[in-house]
Amino acid sequence: MTKTETKTATGKARSPEFRAAAGLIGSLRQDLFTDAFAYRPLPRMGTDGVITRRLPERLREYAGWFPHFAIAGCALFALVVGTANGTGVDLITVVPLLLVLVRPVAAWWLALVVTAITGVSASYYADWPWTPSAFASYLAVMTIVAIRTNPRTAGWMWVLTLAYSMFVETLFGGGYMYSSTTAPMLFVSALTLLAVSALHIRRDAKKEVAVQLSVNAVERSRRTLLEERTTIARELHDVVAHHMSVVAIQAEAAPYRVENPPPELEKAFATIRENAVAALTELRRVLGVVRAEDYDAPDAPQPTLADLEGLLSNVREAGLSVEKAVTGAVRELPQGVELSAYRIIQEALSNALRHAPGATAKVEVSYVLGGLGLRIVNTPPQGLVKPSPGAGHGITGMRERVTMLNGEMTARLLPDGGYEVAAYIPVAAQDDEDEPADAGAGPATKADGERS
Repeated sequence: MTKTETKTATGKARSPEFRAAAGLIGSLRQDLFTDAFAYRPLPRMGTDGVITRRLPERLREYAGWFPHFAIAGCALFALVVGTANGTGVDLITVVPLLLVLVRPVAAWWLALVVTAITGVSASYYADWPWTPSAFASYLAVMTIVAIRTNPRTAGWMWVLTLAYSMFVETLFGGGYMYSSTTAPMLFVSALTLLAVSALHIRRDAKKEVAVQLSVNAVERSRRTLLEERTTIARELHDVVAHHMSVVAIQAEAAPYRVENPPPELEKAFATIRENAVAALTELRRVLGVVRAEDYDAPDAPQPTLADLEGLLSNVREAGLSVEKAVTGAVRELPQGVELSAYRIIQEALSNALRHAPGATAKVEVSYVLGGLGLRIVNTPPQGLVKPSPGAGHGITGMRERVTMLNGEMTARLLPDGGYEVAAYIPVAAQDDEDEPADAGAGPATKADGERS
């Protein structure tokens, strides 16, 4: 027996037709019987729509009550029609319209009952089974309930309306003195409910698309973050491998620099060299994990701030006028800091080329006592800015580099329309370089604006 088959109490499998019928009856019970008299007040309408947000502030306060005013208008219309019809019984058609404000499903059942009452008490030559006031009231109630519920409930209301019409037409119809309103009711209600259901489906589809776009944005952000971290890991591999290679070479050569070194010293240097070589091996394995299939190892050493002038020359040739200002005593920094600073400047200038055509840029490098300060700022764009498909990657990469070095960074749009990227990378003093840094003590990276 498959998972979709069910059994009765006697063990006999139920047919698919039986299950389909049971499902239909269950949906009918859930939509129109379960909690039919539940209290569900009509909420106020949002005032952030295309039309309502253009209204004056005073009118906007009342715009949220528009659905309530519309229902009251429908009730007034049904009252006028009932009064013009000349029978006092038709005035009760107003009650379902008022009840739909707080108990929508119960209001529809009451509208069906009111339809039967007004039909029985109709005048000899009146329209039947829906009198004019009952016709307007029932159609308005059914439309409002469909708006407040879902397309399935709308379908069930129309089906029951059809069943009621067939019942009364078969049982009491056929008289030449009556003008049947069954066909107009079924036709107009079908069109109205189809329109409401189409709006429901469109609204649900928009919500689903919005949720999917949000999920895709989160996944894209995570993927971008992982890609940037992988790129940083690949670039820092050469820096770390260089240091480990130097340690291994110096540990191997150190015993030969001392005449008759003690065995303990030779053993210590041999252990240092073995550990350095083992670390290099593990480092290459890690790089193999994070290396992309199309990744080509660089032929030249990773760039540093000493290569900044060449970068600025390339940017000028690409059409961006850029100036450089260096303050403080220029000194050699750790290679990881030099590489990250170079990449931050490179990405900030690339963003200026991409998002600010015709602008000028300035690069400020500040060698301060406790670290390195960077500031890259560009003027507002002078031409048409084309949308970039890779928006968001550059800022993410810069944040990761600064966070890795326990630094601070801001990226923000300037009041004049320009853009500024500022970063501070702390550099430990020479005497403290051998002490382990507290990775969790660094401040969080901040960003006040977004850019690719």
